[in-house]
Amino acid sequence: MQLNIKLAVIAAAVALAACGKKEEAAAPAAAPAAAPAAEAQVVKIGHVGPTSGAIAHLGKDNENGARMAIEELNAAGLTLGGKPVKFELLAEDDAADPKQGTAAATKLVDAKVAGVIGHLNSGTTIPASQIYNDAGIPQISPSATNPKYTRQGYQGAFRVVADDVHLGGTLGKYAVQTLKAANVAVIDDRTAYGQGVADEFEKGVIAAGGKVVGREFTNDKATDFNAILTTLKAKKPDVVFFGGMDAVAGPMLKQMKQLGINAKFMGGDGICTSELPKLSGDGMADEQVYCAEAGGVEGEQKAGMDKFRADFKAKFNADVQVYAPYVYDAVKVMANAMVTAGSADPKVYLPALKATNYKGVTGNIEFDEKGDIKNGALTLMTYKGGNRTTIAVIR
Repeated sequence: MQLNIKLAVIAAAVALAACGKKEEAAAPAAAPAAAPAAEAQVVKIGHVGPTSGAIAHLGKDNENGARMAIEELNAAGLTLGGKPVKFELLAEDDAADPKQGTAAATKLVDAKVAGVIGHLNSGTTIPASQIYNDAGIPQISPSATNPKYTRQGYQGAFRVVADDVHLGGTLGKYAVQTLKAANVAVIDDRTAYGQGVADEFEKGVIAAGGKVVGREFTNDKATDFNAILTTLKAKKPDVVFFGGMDAVAGPMLKQMKQLGINAKFMGGDGICTSELPKLSGDGMADEQVYCAEAGGVEGEQKAGMDKFRADFKAKFNADVQVYAPYVYDAVKVMANAMVTAGSADPKVYLPALKATNYKGVTGNIEFDEKGDIKNGALTLMTYKGGNRTTIAVIR
Protein backbone atom coordinates (compact mmCIF):
# COMPACT_ATOMS: atom_id res chain seq x y z
CA MET A 1 0.00 0.00 0.00
CA GLN A 2 2.78 2.44 0.93
CA LEU A 3 4.61 1.64 -2.33
CA ASN A 4 1.56 2.48 -4.46
CA ILE A 5 1.22 5.85 -2.75
CA LYS A 6 4.88 6.68 -3.34
CA LEU A 7 4.59 5.75 -7.04
CA ALA A 8 1.53 7.97 -7.38
CA VAL A 9 3.40 10.94 -5.90
CA ILE A 10 6.35 10.41 -8.24
CA ALA A 11 4.06 10.19 -11.26
CA ALA A 12 2.37 13.44 -10.34
CA ALA A 13 5.71 15.18 -9.98
CA VAL A 14 6.86 13.93 -13.39
CA ALA A 15 3.61 15.16 -14.98
CA LEU A 16 4.06 18.63 -13.51
CA ALA A 17 7.66 18.80 -14.71
CA ALA A 18 6.55 17.84 -18.19
CA CYS A 19 4.22 20.83 -18.23
CA GLY A 20 7.19 23.11 -17.36
CA LYS A 21 6.01 23.73 -13.80
CA LYS A 22 7.93 23.28 -10.56
CA GLU A 23 6.22 22.29 -7.37
CA GLU A 24 6.93 24.89 -4.67
CA ALA A 25 7.58 23.81 -1.12
CA ALA A 26 4.53 24.33 1.02
CA ALA A 27 4.84 27.27 3.41
CA PRO A 28 4.84 26.23 7.04
CA ALA A 29 1.52 26.80 8.78
CA ALA A 30 1.44 30.13 10.57
CA ALA A 31 1.44 29.93 14.35
CA PRO A 32 -1.73 31.24 15.95
CA ALA A 33 -1.31 34.98 16.73
CA ALA A 34 -0.77 35.64 20.43
CA ALA A 35 -3.59 37.57 22.03
CA PRO A 36 -2.50 41.20 22.46
CA ALA A 37 -1.76 42.10 26.05
CA ALA A 38 -4.46 44.32 27.49
CA GLU A 39 -3.22 47.89 27.61
CA ALA A 40 -2.94 49.19 31.16
CA GLN A 41 -5.29 51.99 32.08
CA VAL A 42 -3.44 54.93 33.63
CA VAL A 43 -4.84 56.31 36.89
CA LYS A 44 -3.42 59.65 38.04
CA ILE A 45 -3.13 60.36 41.76
CA GLY A 46 -2.05 63.84 42.86
CA HIS A 47 0.19 64.72 45.79
CA VAL A 48 0.77 68.24 47.10
CA GLY A 49 3.24 69.35 49.75
CA PRO A 50 5.80 72.12 50.36
CA THR A 51 8.86 70.88 48.46
CA SER A 52 10.34 74.38 48.46
CA GLY A 53 10.69 76.90 51.25
CA ALA A 54 11.53 76.60 54.93
CA ILE A 55 9.80 73.25 55.49
CA ALA A 56 10.78 71.63 52.20
CA HIS A 57 12.34 68.77 54.18
CA LEU A 58 8.86 67.88 55.44
CA GLY A 59 7.25 68.22 52.02
CA LYS A 60 9.86 66.00 50.40
CA ASP A 61 9.42 63.46 53.18
CA ASN A 62 5.71 63.29 52.36
CA GLU A 63 6.28 63.11 48.61
CA ASN A 64 8.74 60.25 49.03
CA GLY A 65 6.14 58.34 51.01
CA ALA A 66 3.75 58.74 48.07
CA ARG A 67 6.35 57.63 45.52
CA MET A 68 7.15 54.53 47.55
CA ALA A 69 3.47 53.55 47.65
CA ILE A 70 2.95 54.15 43.91
CA GLU A 71 5.94 51.99 43.01
CA GLU A 72 4.69 49.14 45.16
CA LEU A 73 1.18 49.38 43.72
CA ASN A 74 2.52 49.19 40.17
CA ALA A 75 4.72 46.21 41.04
CA ALA A 76 1.68 44.35 42.44
CA GLY A 77 0.00 43.93 39.03
CA LEU A 78 -3.40 45.24 40.14
CA THR A 79 -6.50 45.41 37.96
CA LEU A 80 -9.54 47.68 37.87
CA GLY A 81 -12.67 46.13 36.45
CA GLY A 82 -10.62 43.25 35.03
CA LYS A 83 -8.14 45.52 33.22
CA PRO A 84 -4.53 46.08 34.33
CA VAL A 85 -3.86 49.45 35.89
CA LYS A 86 -0.80 51.68 36.15
CA PHE A 87 -0.82 54.38 38.81
CA GLU A 88 0.90 57.67 38.01
CA LEU A 89 1.88 60.23 40.65
CA LEU A 90 1.44 63.91 39.79
CA ALA A 91 3.42 65.80 42.45
CA GLU A 92 2.94 69.53 43.04
CA ASP A 93 4.68 72.02 45.32
CA ASP A 94 2.56 74.45 47.35
CA ALA A 95 5.48 75.97 49.34
CA ALA A 96 3.14 75.95 52.40
CA ASP A 97 1.44 79.00 50.85
CA PRO A 98 -2.38 79.04 50.58
CA LYS A 99 -2.41 80.84 47.20
CA GLN A 100 0.14 78.46 45.71
CA GLY A 101 -1.84 75.61 47.25
CA THR A 102 -5.05 76.55 45.46
CA ALA A 103 -3.11 76.99 42.21
CA ALA A 104 -1.68 73.49 42.62
CA ALA A 105 -5.16 72.13 43.33
CA THR A 106 -6.55 73.73 40.17
CA LYS A 107 -3.68 72.27 38.16
CA LEU A 108 -4.43 68.76 39.43
CA VAL A 109 -8.13 69.12 38.69
CA ASP A 110 -7.28 70.21 35.13
CA ALA A 111 -5.01 67.15 34.82
CA LYS A 112 -8.02 64.98 35.67
CA VAL A 113 -6.51 63.21 38.66
CA ALA A 114 -8.70 60.51 40.21
CA GLY A 115 -7.80 61.56 43.76
CA VAL A 116 -5.39 63.71 45.80
CA ILE A 117 -3.15 62.97 48.77
CA GLY A 118 -2.33 66.19 50.64
CA HIS A 119 -1.80 68.88 51.46
CA LEU A 120 0.67 68.85 54.35
CA ASN A 121 -0.36 72.06 56.12
CA SER A 122 -3.85 72.93 57.34
CA GLY A 123 -3.44 76.41 55.84
CA THR A 124 -3.11 74.95 52.34
CA THR A 125 -5.33 71.90 52.81
CA ILE A 126 -8.46 73.82 53.79
CA PRO A 127 -8.66 76.27 50.85
CA ALA A 128 -7.63 73.55 48.38
CA SER A 129 -10.34 71.23 49.70
CA GLN A 130 -13.08 73.45 48.26
CA ILE A 131 -11.55 73.13 44.78
CA TYR A 132 -11.38 69.34 45.02
CA ASN A 133 -14.90 69.18 46.42
CA ASP A 134 -16.31 71.31 43.60
CA ALA A 135 -14.61 68.99 41.09
CA GLY A 136 -15.85 65.84 42.85
CA ILE A 137 -12.31 64.61 43.57
CA PRO A 138 -11.63 62.76 46.87
CA GLN A 139 -8.81 64.10 49.04
CA ILE A 140 -6.98 62.41 51.91
CA SER A 141 -4.73 64.62 54.03
CA PRO A 142 -1.92 62.76 55.79
CA SER A 143 -1.08 65.57 58.20
CA ALA A 144 -3.51 68.53 58.26
CA THR A 145 -4.86 68.62 61.82
CA ASN A 146 -7.07 71.72 61.96
CA PRO A 147 -10.60 70.47 62.81
CA LYS A 148 -12.20 72.75 60.20
CA TYR A 149 -10.92 70.62 57.32
CA THR A 150 -13.37 67.76 57.91
CA ARG A 151 -16.14 69.95 59.32
CA GLN A 152 -17.03 71.69 56.07
CA GLY A 153 -19.46 68.97 54.99
CA TYR A 154 -17.37 67.82 52.03
CA GLN A 155 -18.11 64.19 51.21
CA GLY A 156 -14.67 63.55 49.72
CA ALA A 157 -12.48 65.01 52.52
CA PHE A 158 -10.61 62.51 54.72
CA ARG A 159 -7.59 62.48 57.02
CA VAL A 160 -5.53 59.65 58.50
CA VAL A 161 -4.31 61.44 61.67
CA ALA A 162 -5.96 62.80 64.81
CA ASP A 163 -7.01 66.47 64.79
CA ASP A 164 -5.94 69.42 66.94
CA VAL A 165 -8.79 69.08 69.41
CA HIS A 166 -7.25 65.80 70.51
CA LEU A 167 -3.61 66.83 70.02
CA GLY A 168 -3.65 70.30 71.55
CA GLY A 169 -5.93 69.35 74.41
CA THR A 170 -3.77 66.36 75.33
CA LEU A 171 -0.60 68.46 75.36
CA GLY A 172 -2.26 71.11 77.52
CA LYS A 173 -3.28 68.50 80.06
CA TYR A 174 0.21 66.98 79.97
CA ALA A 175 1.84 70.37 80.66
CA VAL A 176 -0.17 70.87 83.84
CA GLN A 177 -0.57 67.35 85.20
CA THR A 178 2.75 65.75 84.25
CA LEU A 179 5.20 68.61 83.77
CA LYS A 180 3.59 70.41 86.75
CA ALA A 181 3.54 73.77 84.98
CA ALA A 182 1.87 76.47 87.06
CA ASN A 183 2.44 79.24 84.50
CA VAL A 184 2.22 78.63 80.76
CA ALA A 185 3.02 80.96 77.86
CA VAL A 186 1.66 80.41 74.36
CA ILE A 187 3.02 81.56 70.98
CA ASP A 188 1.54 80.82 67.56
CA ASP A 189 2.54 81.58 63.97
CA ARG A 190 -0.95 82.77 62.90
CA THR A 191 -1.36 79.98 60.34
CA ALA A 192 -4.48 77.82 60.31
CA TYR A 193 -2.44 75.02 61.87
CA GLY A 194 -0.36 77.01 64.36
CA GLN A 195 -3.14 79.16 65.75
CA GLY A 196 -5.54 76.21 65.81
CA VAL A 197 -3.31 73.88 67.79
CA ALA A 198 -2.30 76.73 70.16
CA ASP A 199 -5.97 77.50 70.85
CA GLU A 200 -6.68 73.87 71.70
CA PHE A 201 -3.56 73.69 73.88
CA GLU A 202 -4.67 76.75 75.81
CA LYS A 203 -8.11 75.22 76.38
CA GLY A 204 -6.43 72.03 77.63
CA VAL A 205 -4.26 73.97 80.09
CA ILE A 206 -7.23 75.84 81.54
CA ALA A 207 -9.36 72.70 81.75
CA ALA A 208 -6.57 70.98 83.71
CA GLY A 209 -6.38 73.87 86.19
CA GLY A 210 -3.32 75.61 84.74
CA LYS A 211 -2.77 79.32 84.10
CA VAL A 212 -1.89 80.96 80.78
CA VAL A 213 0.24 83.99 81.69
CA GLY A 214 0.86 85.28 78.16
CA ARG A 215 -0.18 84.80 74.53
CA GLU A 216 2.01 86.14 71.72
CA PHE A 217 2.21 85.59 68.00
CA THR A 218 4.74 85.65 65.18
CA ASN A 219 4.60 84.39 61.58
CA ASP A 220 5.74 81.28 59.78
CA LYS A 221 8.73 83.01 58.15
CA ALA A 222 10.04 84.92 61.18
CA THR A 223 13.59 84.53 62.51
CA ASP A 224 13.74 87.14 65.30
CA PHE A 225 11.70 86.47 68.44
CA ASN A 226 13.58 88.55 71.00
CA ALA A 227 10.75 91.03 71.57
CA ILE A 228 8.02 88.48 72.29
CA LEU A 229 10.36 86.22 74.26
CA THR A 230 11.54 89.13 76.42
CA THR A 231 7.89 89.98 77.17
CA LEU A 232 7.17 86.37 78.16
CA LYS A 233 10.37 86.02 80.22
CA ALA A 234 9.09 88.67 82.60
CA LYS A 235 6.07 86.46 83.32
CA LYS A 236 8.29 83.54 84.40
CA PRO A 237 6.63 80.70 82.47
CA ASP A 238 7.35 77.08 83.36
CA VAL A 239 6.34 76.02 79.83
CA VAL A 240 6.43 77.86 76.50
CA PHE A 241 4.15 76.34 73.87
CA PHE A 242 4.69 77.13 70.20
CA GLY A 243 2.01 76.48 67.57
CA GLY A 244 3.93 76.27 64.31
CA MET A 245 6.58 74.35 62.40
CA ASP A 246 10.12 73.21 63.16
CA ALA A 247 11.76 75.80 60.87
CA VAL A 248 10.58 78.54 63.27
CA ALA A 249 10.79 76.50 66.48
CA GLY A 250 14.51 75.81 66.02
CA PRO A 251 15.65 79.46 66.00
CA MET A 252 13.14 80.21 68.78
CA LEU A 253 14.82 77.64 71.01
CA LYS A 254 18.23 79.20 70.32
CA GLN A 255 16.96 82.63 71.33
CA MET A 256 15.27 81.29 74.46
CA LYS A 257 18.65 79.96 75.58
CA GLN A 258 20.36 83.27 74.76
CA LEU A 259 17.79 85.12 76.87
CA GLY A 260 18.13 82.70 79.78
CA ILE A 261 14.59 81.33 79.55
CA ASN A 262 14.80 77.89 81.17
CA ALA A 263 11.21 76.85 80.55
CA LYS A 264 10.18 73.58 78.96
CA PHE A 265 9.30 74.00 75.29
CA MET A 266 6.23 72.30 73.86
CA GLY A 267 4.60 72.05 70.46
CA GLY A 268 2.43 69.94 68.21
CA ASP A 269 3.36 67.67 65.36
CA GLY A 270 4.77 70.59 63.35
CA ILE A 271 7.86 70.74 65.58
CA CYS A 272 7.99 67.01 66.36
CA THR A 273 10.51 66.18 63.63
CA SER A 274 13.90 64.52 63.37
CA GLU A 275 15.22 67.82 61.94
CA LEU A 276 14.43 69.96 65.03
CA PRO A 277 17.71 69.22 66.88
CA LYS A 278 19.70 70.48 63.85
CA LEU A 279 17.52 73.56 63.47
CA SER A 280 17.89 74.47 67.15
CA GLY A 281 21.68 74.01 67.25
CA ASP A 282 22.79 74.08 70.88
CA GLY A 283 19.49 75.61 71.99
CA MET A 284 17.91 72.31 72.99
CA ALA A 285 18.70 70.58 76.27
CA ASP A 286 17.81 66.94 76.95
CA GLU A 287 14.15 66.53 77.95
CA GLN A 288 13.48 70.22 77.42
CA VAL A 289 11.27 69.78 74.37
CA TYR A 290 7.97 67.88 74.51
CA CYS A 291 5.77 67.38 71.49
CA ALA A 292 3.18 65.05 70.00
CA GLU A 293 2.93 63.36 66.63
CA ALA A 294 -0.67 63.03 65.46
CA GLY A 295 -0.49 59.29 65.03
CA GLY A 296 1.36 56.33 66.45
CA VAL A 297 1.59 52.57 66.74
CA GLU A 298 2.30 50.19 69.56
CA GLY A 299 2.51 46.48 70.29
CA GLU A 300 2.44 44.22 67.25
CA GLN A 301 1.90 47.16 64.89
CA LYS A 302 5.31 48.58 65.76
CA ALA A 303 7.09 45.93 63.68
CA GLY A 304 5.37 47.13 60.50
CA MET A 305 6.32 50.76 61.17
CA ASP A 306 9.92 49.79 61.94
CA LYS A 307 10.13 47.90 58.65
CA PHE A 308 8.71 50.88 56.76
CA ARG A 309 11.28 53.20 58.30
CA ALA A 310 14.12 50.83 57.40
CA ASP A 311 12.85 50.40 53.82
CA PHE A 312 12.41 54.17 53.46
CA LYS A 313 15.97 54.81 54.66
CA ALA A 314 17.35 52.21 52.24
CA LYS A 315 15.41 53.68 49.32
CA PHE A 316 15.89 57.42 49.87
CA ASN A 317 19.00 57.50 52.10
CA ALA A 318 17.06 59.65 54.55
CA ASP A 319 15.27 59.11 57.83
CA VAL A 320 11.51 59.57 58.02
CA GLN A 321 10.79 63.10 59.25
CA VAL A 322 7.20 62.69 60.43
CA TYR A 323 4.42 61.92 57.98
CA ALA A 324 5.86 59.82 55.14
CA PRO A 325 4.22 56.65 56.57
CA TYR A 326 0.83 58.39 56.69
CA VAL A 327 1.17 59.52 53.07
CA TYR A 328 2.18 55.99 52.11
CA ASP A 329 -0.90 54.56 53.80
CA ALA A 330 -3.18 57.25 52.35
CA VAL A 331 -2.11 56.35 48.80
CA LYS A 332 -2.67 52.66 49.51
CA VAL A 333 -6.10 53.36 51.05
CA MET A 334 -7.20 55.35 47.99
CA ALA A 335 -5.94 52.68 45.57
CA ASN A 336 -7.57 49.94 47.63
CA ALA A 337 -10.93 51.71 47.38
CA MET A 338 -10.55 51.89 43.60
CA VAL A 339 -9.70 48.19 43.35
CA THR A 340 -12.62 47.29 45.61
CA ALA A 341 -15.00 49.35 43.48
CA GLY A 342 -13.42 48.18 40.22
CA SER A 343 -13.14 51.77 39.03
CA ALA A 344 -11.05 54.93 39.37
CA ASP A 345 -14.14 57.10 38.78
CA PRO A 346 -14.53 59.13 42.00
CA LYS A 347 -18.32 58.75 41.96
CA VAL A 348 -17.91 54.97 41.84
CA TYR A 349 -15.08 54.44 44.33
CA LEU A 350 -16.04 57.11 46.92
CA PRO A 351 -18.46 54.78 48.76
CA ALA A 352 -15.68 52.18 49.07
CA LEU A 353 -13.34 54.88 50.41
CA LYS A 354 -15.90 55.87 53.05
CA ALA A 355 -16.18 52.20 54.07
CA THR A 356 -12.40 51.73 54.35
CA ASN A 357 -11.10 49.21 56.86
CA TYR A 358 -7.40 49.01 56.04
CA LYS A 359 -4.46 47.71 58.05
CA GLY A 360 -1.56 50.00 57.24
CA VAL A 361 1.90 50.64 58.63
CA THR A 362 0.39 53.45 60.73
CA GLY A 363 -2.26 51.18 62.22
CA ASN A 364 -5.85 50.37 61.36
CA ILE A 365 -7.57 53.00 59.21
CA GLU A 366 -11.33 53.55 59.30
CA PHE A 367 -13.17 56.84 58.80
CA ASP A 368 -16.08 58.31 60.74
CA GLU A 369 -18.99 60.18 59.17
CA LYS A 370 -16.93 63.39 58.91
CA GLY A 371 -13.96 61.70 57.24
CA ASP A 372 -11.78 61.71 60.36
CA ILE A 373 -9.85 58.63 61.36
CA LYS A 374 -11.57 56.58 64.05
CA ASN A 375 -9.74 56.12 67.35
CA GLY A 376 -6.79 58.25 66.22
CA ALA A 377 -3.58 57.89 68.23
CA LEU A 378 -1.09 60.44 69.51
CA THR A 379 2.58 59.78 70.23
CA LEU A 380 4.04 61.90 73.02
CA MET A 381 7.77 62.48 72.55
CA THR A 382 10.78 64.24 74.00
CA TYR A 383 14.37 64.60 72.81
CA LYS A 384 17.50 63.09 74.34
CA GLY A 385 20.94 63.32 72.83
CA GLY A 386 19.49 64.96 69.74
CA ASN A 387 17.10 62.07 69.06
CA ARG A 388 13.34 61.75 69.49
CA THR A 389 12.30 59.42 72.27
CA THR A 390 8.76 58.09 72.62
CA ILE A 391 7.13 58.67 75.98
CA ALA A 392 3.78 57.04 75.28
CA VAL A 393 1.18 56.31 72.60
CA ILE A 394 -2.26 57.41 73.74
CA ARG A 395 -5.75 57.45 72.22
